[in-house]
Amino acid sequence: MTRSPDIPFNDLPPLPPADFELEPKVVLKATIEARTALATLAQAGQFLPNANVLIQALPLLEAQASSEIENIVTTADELFKRADLGGGDHATKEALRYRGALLAGVDSIRRRPLTAETAAMICSQLQGREMTVRAVPGTRIANPATRETVYAPPEGVGLIREKLSDWERFVHAEDDLDPLVRMALAHYQFEAIHPFHDGNGRTGRVINILMLIEARLLDDPILYLSRAIIARKNDYYRLLRAVTAEGAWIEWVLYMLEVVRESATSTTRKIDSIRTCQDDIAERARAATIGGRDAQFLAVLFEQPYSRISTVVERCGVSRQTASSWLHALVDAGLLNDVKIGRERLFVNHEFLDVLTRPE
Repeated sequence: MTRSPDIPFNDLPPLPPADFELEPKVVLKATIEARTALATLAQAGQFLPNANVLIQALPLLEAQASSEIENIVTTADELFKRADLGGGDHATKEALRYRGALLAGVDSIRRRPLTAETAAMICSQLQGREMTVRAVPGTRIANPATRETVYAPPEGVGLIREKLSDWERFVHAEDDLDPLVRMALAHYQFEAIHPFHDGNGRTGRVINILMLIEARLLDDPILYLSRAIIARKNDYYRLLRAVTAEGAWIEWVLYMLEVVRESATSTTRKIDSIRTCQDDIAERARAATIGGRDAQFLAVLFEQPYSRISTVVERCGVSRQTASSWLHALVDAGLLNDVKIGRERLFVNHEFLDVLTRPE
């Protein structure tokens, strides 16, 4: 019997699916490929001279892409520009909150296991206000083009909390299920529970990264996952619905494994491009100014594409005059662009920005 999409899915069953083989050969093969790509990514990250390049820059790109899935569109240029300055338009603020929520989530799971409370904290940071479990009935998920209802999540605070508790137990279950398969199943379940009034999609995508870190498949939040989902956005929503309507678990798991494999591979390529860019600019900076021999100065130039005189002063322990001299020498050499935003003067590492924002 087909479920009506207008009826709340109050009988959403707990995980894992009963009497269902979740890891047939095709899934095992895809899991091995995804894990190999993740291991290659982790190794590539270790060879960067400054790990902060990844920890600062890649979460911003993930923030931009995850927000774009929800049709919250900002540019990477504006996002990097506003990362320290604040302000910007609504979409930029939303994406910056995503980066903050992701890093807060990573900090949280370093201290305690991932829980439903972690999810509420992440969602609150994303939304910029305290988010609690949905209390008002009537939530419906609609096709954005036709406005036709495609899904009605469970209703009732007590029931939603119960299903979140089941979800939490599954996330930490001690069984032989591969962590990548567990992440895929848990992501569907979280989206199906739809525990909050808003922000569930982005909260669920933050949780994906946190689960990989908890499983020690990643050390830091450097996986640029949401871009691959954007490339198959229609499949993402279609396959989520297919699990609900048809129990199409294998198709969903294979989709998520391919997203992980593709994302890890493209992020590894991006890291290789960043290393090449760093080496090239470091050599040219040394020829342009004595500051180019200062390791901290070079680190500042690559932690994000926009640098400020005050940052160089603080990090390098030099006077404002010296910091300004170093930065302007790189402007004269064509390595940086000098831009003014309000009262702030920013120095743009335009070659690094190009590496970060171009598709790999």
